[in-house]
Amino acid sequence: MAAEDTASTRLGAGRQHLRPLKRRGLVLLRLTAIVLAVLLFCEFLIYYLVIFRCSWPAVKTPADAGGLGTPEPVLRAMFLADTHLLGAVRGHWLDKLRREWQMERAFQTALWLLQPEVVFILGDVFDEGKWSSSQAWADDVGRFWKIFRHPPHVQLRAVAGNHDIGFHYQMNTYKIKRFEKVFNPERLFSWKGINFVMVNSVALEGDGCDICSGAEAELLEISHRLNCSRKHFPLYRRNDANCSGEDAAPPDEKYTPFKERYDALSQEASRKLLWWLRPRLVLSGHTHSACEVLHGAGVLEVSVPSFSWRNRNNPSFIMGSVTPTEYALAKCYLPCEDTVLTTYCTAAGGLVLLTLGHAGLVASPFHFGWNMLRKFKTT
Repeated sequence: MAAEDTASTRLGAGRQHLRPLKRRGLVLLRLTAIVLAVLLFCEFLIYYLVIFRCSWPAVKTPADAGGLGTPEPVLRAMFLADTHLLGAVRGHWLDKLRREWQMERAFQTALWLLQPEVVFILGDVFDEGKWSSSQAWADDVGRFWKIFRHPPHVQLRAVAGNHDIGFHYQMNTYKIKRFEKVFNPERLFSWKGINFVMVNSVALEGDGCDICSGAEAELLEISHRLNCSRKHFPLYRRNDANCSGEDAAPPDEKYTPFKERYDALSQEASRKLLWWLRPRLVLSGHTHSACEVLHGAGVLEVSVPSFSWRNRNNPSFIMGSVTPTEYALAKCYLPCEDTVLTTYCTAAGGLVLLTLGHAGLVASPFHFGWNMLRKFKTT
């Protein structure tokens, strides 16, 4: 009997010893599940939830107006700007990882949900193209194609910006050819009866340099075929004072005068473009903020905000439904960076409270709330 009592005592002690270990294992499992759920939401699901709200704008066609004949084909075009992929000099590895992952998830989600037919990037694809070495350039290009990979039936076109080839006195033929080797060098792109022209606005200095003369000659040659224009620098405007919207320039920057040939094209170059090309629509980048400006003869210019968290908290892109005679535009916002950071901070605080509650250092949030409810009922 004594031996049996001793064995029972040992078994009971073993079970009591296993209970805390089991509780710890369950707590660890719960904490792990919460961490994985937060990561899944912030790094994947949030992009689907936000971009799912976007839809292609409806564009009027002759058939909608009761006209006869074959309906005009509608081209779905996606416009984004100033991705600024960081390079080897100024790019911290953590900054690269965070911001490039954001752009990759946003772009791939938009491709899957919206299925555009053509994507335009309006300049400053890279951040350090103006001075990067051949090896650094190759590394940056490799990362670009990983982030902005797309199926063969989707066209991707890019305009050179000042960060890709340098400002006027920094650019040279080598940098331009290097950029054009990665992205199709043709200035005129036609699809479904719609013509787009990609303008190297950095070359529109007007000083008669070889590169500038060549760029102007190309524009004159294709001007009679133009319907729409895509460029990097915005056309001339004094500042962003008349720009509005949640993604416009901050109030302390709106009234800062634009420097010609640096923040915007010169008045002379702007007049030339409007006269030569007579576009229906102009889309530009460079400022990282949104703006809409009406130029002579009612030509609308839309400045597309940056696509990267590195340049703004609420990045976005433009969706365009375009026909040979009409167009309609809509803006699609991406997740805000502070929303993701707030979610992480809230989850981290909750995990700390749960851990401390399990350790007995603070009351469990559930029991604390239950006790407060009981006290409220008794009073």
